[in-house]
Amino acid sequence: MTDTTVQPRAHARIVYLGPVSPHWEVDFGYGDHTLLSEFRARVLARLVLLPRDDPQFRRNRERVVRDAEREGISIEWLLGYAEEEEQ
Repeated sequence: MTDTTVQPRAHARIVYLGPVSPHWEVDFGYGDHTLLSEFRARVLARLVLLPRDDPQFRRNRERVVRDAEREGISIEWLLGYAEEEEQ
C-alpha cells in the first residue's frame, strides 16, 4: 500500500461561543478566501441555532466533517471542553 496523504488546501477553526446565540464562529487559518467563505456559510447554516449539547449537533457536526473532507479543508473544533478521540 502506498501512503496517499494529501495536504489540506485550507484550514478552519470552528469555535463554540457559548449557550447564547450566536453559538458558533468560524475562523480561517490559511487557504483560499473564497473556498473558506463558502465553507463558513455552509457550517453556519448547519450550526447557527444549535448549542453543542443539542442532539442535532452531533449529526450536523458529522456533515460538516464530511463537507470539509470533500473540499480538502482541515478543521479544528474548539468546543470548550476536552473531547475524547472519536476517530
